[in-house]
Amino acid sequence: MCLNAMQCYKSRIRDSFGEERVNRGCIMSPEQIPLYCNHNLGNNFGWPRKRNTQTFINLECCTGDYCNDGDFPELPPPADEVTHLNADSSNILKMSIAILGPFVIISILAYVAIYFIRRNHRKRLEYSRTKQDPDSYLVNDELLRVTSAGDSTLREYLQHSVTSGSGSGMPLLIQRTLAKQVTLVECIGRGKYGEVWRGHWHGENIAVKIFFSRDEESWKRETEIYSTVLLRHENILGFIGSDMTSRNSCTQLWLLTHYYPHGSLFDHLNRNALSHRDMILICLSIANGLVHLHTEIFGTEGKPAMAHRDLKSKNILVKPNGTCVIADFGLAVMHSNVTGKLDFGNNPKVGTKRYMAPEVLDESIDMYNFEALRRTDIYALGLVIWEVCRRTISCGIAEEYKVPYYDVVPSDPSFEDMRKVVCVDNYRPSIPNRWSSDPLMAGMSKLMKECWHQNPNVRLPALRIKKTISKLASADEKLRLDYDEVCV
Repeated sequence: MCLNAMQCYKSRIRDSFGEERVNRGCIMSPEQIPLYCNHNLGNNFGWPRKRNTQTFINLECCTGDYCNDGDFPELPPPADEVTHLNADSSNILKMSIAILGPFVIISILAYVAIYFIRRNHRKRLEYSRTKQDPDSYLVNDELLRVTSAGDSTLREYLQHSVTSGSGSGMPLLIQRTLAKQVTLVECIGRGKYGEVWRGHWHGENIAVKIFFSRDEESWKRETEIYSTVLLRHENILGFIGSDMTSRNSCTQLWLLTHYYPHGSLFDHLNRNALSHRDMILICLSIANGLVHLHTEIFGTEGKPAMAHRDLKSKNILVKPNGTCVIADFGLAVMHSNVTGKLDFGNNPKVGTKRYMAPEVLDESIDMYNFEALRRTDIYALGLVIWEVCRRTISCGIAEEYKVPYYDVVPSDPSFEDMRKVVCVDNYRPSIPNRWSSDPLMAGMSKLMKECWHQNPNVRLPALRIKKTISKLASADEKLRLDYDEVCV
């Protein structure tokens, strides 16, 4: 009987263990009707009451006496519950695809973009090479190998190139394949410009100077200078070639030169004390190289006069025979008396502040006067000679190696630091008193003072410096240098 009831109901419930229960009852409060009657056959049939349970219910509501009599409502078979679970799994799979799908698509698009960027980079690189040498694409790579040009070895090429009257380096067509033929072995130096590596090329050691891409102008300038006709000289670093290559999607600019295991003069002086003979060979060979650099050679295959503008002990290399070669021409200036043209290149960099001449530091130099630029090299040469002489054994003593002005400026001096010391204080590196009792060292002391004189017009030309050193060496019987060694 329905006594004071709003509605009556009958229900069947299956719990998470699969056991079923049936129930009849009446609803006395109108607020309970939505809670009970929402589970009838037409609404959410067979679904759990809560998402975190496995209980299923089917409930039928009715009105009137004995309306909830009769059979209890049925639930779907237990197999249907698996179907519902599969539906949940399907939803999880769809959600996973919705989350991971965009990530996978973005990754694929990024890979495709990187692939096309690298391919376009290689095409631009090849185009740059072809533009510099339009015929290069016509020649098979195998024909460009150095051994094909007469089957000469590297050693034969290097020996021939020093004495031949041809221009420096190899033909441009051959240079453009060098990077493929060289194996880098070990890094032997790092600087602001990049790195220097020892490499193997056709079984021989060579030096590979790798420029940062930001120093492309320095690379171009050195390549241009080294490629000048008749620049090749026994006291100028031997040039093999240059190349542009791509490694790990980065452009590398290579300059290939002769390799000298003793390294730079700076390194050599730090490691070794010198005899008088060692000192003469070093200073004379540097002066000899500077003479060749400063001198203009006339003729259809001549060479312009050049000023180095960054001469220092780190830019001079020591050969196995004790002589030196001048290197690093990224800041060099070329001048021709015939045309009157002064070629600075496009490199905006300046030289090393520690070796800058007074007229450069006080900005009184005429940058369009080639002779003024040549005299700045002489000033720097005077400082290099001082470095060498300090490490020369005199009266049984050799000074510890120091860079010029080590005692008055910081390790990395500013332009203003050097200007005050060199221009305002008119200070120069100190000369030990004991050198005055050594005729050879006394002569070298006088020479370096004439090189670093405050007045550029007083400084000696490179040829006079070379002759003075030769004369000092000839006057010292203890040296016993051969004529060829004195004349380098």
